[in-house]
Amino acid sequence: MADPSALFSGSGPVRAEHRFDEARLERWLGETIPDYSGPLRVEQFAGGQSNPTFRLVTGNRAYVLRRKPAGVLLKGAHAVDREARVIGALGEAGFPVPKLYGLCTDDSVIGSWFYVMEMVEGRIFWQSAFPQLPQAERVACFDAMNDTIARLHRIDPISAGLADYGRPEGFLSRQVARWIRQYRDDPQAGRLADMDMLCEWLPANLPEEQGAAIFHGDFRVDNMIFHPTEPRIVAVLDWELSTLGDPLADFTFHMMMYRLPPAIGGGLEGFDLPALGLPTEEDYLARYCRRTGRERIGHLDFYVAYNMFRLASIIHGIKGRHLRGTASSGNPGEIVDALPLLAARARQQVERAQAV
Repeated sequence: MADPSALFSGSGPVRAEHRFDEARLERWLGETIPDYSGPLRVEQFAGGQSNPTFRLVTGNRAYVLRRKPAGVLLKGAHAVDREARVIGALGEAGFPVPKLYGLCTDDSVIGSWFYVMEMVEGRIFWQSAFPQLPQAERVACFDAMNDTIARLHRIDPISAGLADYGRPEGFLSRQVARWIRQYRDDPQAGRLADMDMLCEWLPANLPEEQGAAIFHGDFRVDNMIFHPTEPRIVAVLDWELSTLGDPLADFTFHMMMYRLPPAIGGGLEGFDLPALGLPTEEDYLARYCRRTGRERIGHLDFYVAYNMFRLASIIHGIKGRHLRGTASSGNPGEIVDALPLLAARARQQVERAQAV
């Protein structure tokens, strides 16, 4: 698989299918941001598989705009308004997120809802092993990921003003049903036997849920901005899937990097972790448990199977949008190619769970 940093890093001209009225946007920016000063130049980030993402460059500052994509959208997807709300609330709570400047729900501005946030400068890594860093910094960055997600799960949703941000009761059941529905409701993207099996197994094997926390939903290394020179996280990005829910489902999405190959999400499979100075899966789980006051994570294989299925359903949706010509990124093929392997890995987690 090609280097994802080459495929999805950087920004360039706005692709034809995502162009909009830049003059109308600039008027909105001037009306919304008190110290806004043009002129405006708009570039499109290479990434952004779900919501098209743009770099707004002015004379003295840069911003980021995320919008809903064009075309027919699946119900509940591309919720930029929820992204904006949680970013604003977490910023007030002192969690590392970009500063929110405004949300626009007027389709007449650029053709769909969008929000504008701070452009945070720093480093984005695409491989969970941080191979380009010296060992001491690599180890510190790895621990920073663990500490940051534990910190998120310790935030009280009520104190953060997010008490009504989701329905924690029955969270896993609803989530499993949602991703099964999203997979089945897009027949144009095709069917896989492994995915069909998971559609039957997951709802029949739901574990007891473990409370509720602010749930990121896509906590992985390339959704974090690290300080330009220090091994710490200065911003967590991409809150489209955030809600209130079982924190173990959120954490195990992050730690499934241990059970995936580098070709899928920069996984750690095949790496010599001791040689790299990185913790094993067991050690990483233990660190999170210590930081969140837990003894252990039960039903680990179920949670990982669920999260692999969920990621596969998202990729399945990208495949469908690509076939319909509405994919947000110009490079979805590499991700779509990984779909059968990811579905097979999810089925392997089921086999692990059944063997216990």
